[in-house]
Formats: sequence, C-alpha cells, structure tokens
Amino acid sequence: MELVNITPMNFNSNIFHLWDKKWFLLTSGDFEKNEFNTMTVAWGSFGIMWNKPFAQIVVRPTRHTYNFTEKYDTFTLTAFPEDYKTALKILGSKSGRDGDKIAEAGLTPVASQLIAAPSFKEAELHMECKKIYHHKFEPSDFLDGSIDKNYPGKDYHKVYFGEIVNIMGIAAYANK
Repeated sequence: MELVNITPMNFNSNIFHLWDKKWFLLTSGDFEKNEFNTMTVAWGSFGIMWNKPFAQIVVRPTRHTYNFTEKYDTFTLTAFPEDYKTALKILGSKSGRDGDKIAEAGLTPVASQLIAAPSFKEAELHMECKKIYHHKFEPSDFLDGSIDKNYPGKDYHKVYFGEIVNIMGIAAYANK
C-alpha cells in the first residue's frame, strides 16, 4: 500500500464515516523507547482552531491509554482497511495493562515521521498530532441531560486537541 503526504487542507474524507464506521487507533507514547499504548476510538472530530488544523480526541481516565496521553505530548490517529476490523475490536476491548494486545491483533508499530508516538504499518491513513489543549469534561456543563447517560461510572472523558502536523495516506484521502 503506497502512502502519500497529504497537507491538512488537501485531506478529503467523509469524516462521519471515518469516526463512526471505520474507527481509528489512538496511539500515544514514544516509539523509540518502546513505551506506548493504543486503543480504538470512535468519538472525535477534526477542524481548525487557533488557525491550526486539529484533531480532537477524548479519553476516559479509566483507560490505560489515558496515562500515555497525559505523559506524552504527541499522539497518532490511524485508520485501516476493512480487513482489520477484527484487530480494531481487539484493541478496543482489551487493555494494554494485561498483555501485548498489539501483537495479539497482528499489527506492526512503526516510527512516525515527525513525532514520537508511533503509527502502524498496516494503516491506510496516519495522522500525526501534537497536543495543544486539554480539559476534563464537567457534567455541569452538559446542556443536554441525556449525555450523562454515557457515564454510568462517572468516568468523564478528558478532551485533547492535537495540532495535525503530518498526514500520510492512500491517494483516496487526498483532494485530486
């Protein structure tokens, strides 16, 4: 699979499909130190904030990946061909605290181009991000009371904005 550099302004995709149906792997840590963790995510967004292209992710403090997103300044979002849906299910349902779930899923971590957090060889889209903002969700700020039903354990997400500093993907993700 050949990946090409894609500028954020030339990134082209159905973002609702990416988040809701295709999912991403969120990975934070340091590839060279072999200290990182990944998890499947299906909630997030892309946009422009403070004149920077950004990806917005949310992580519950109960997740093992939370420790890595807190400790490290960078993260990646990677998307995969449909053949990898089973691998993404493993990475979304098992904890890195309990073993090598990446090996179990059959994925190969690789160095990113500009940041410490790794990407994956099998991914068709790599987004490299540098954290620029974070904040813990406050239930008193939910304007729609039904949102709180997503938190029966009161483990409210922390939101992170990451400036998108590099995108590599198959040609289908680039404006023509």
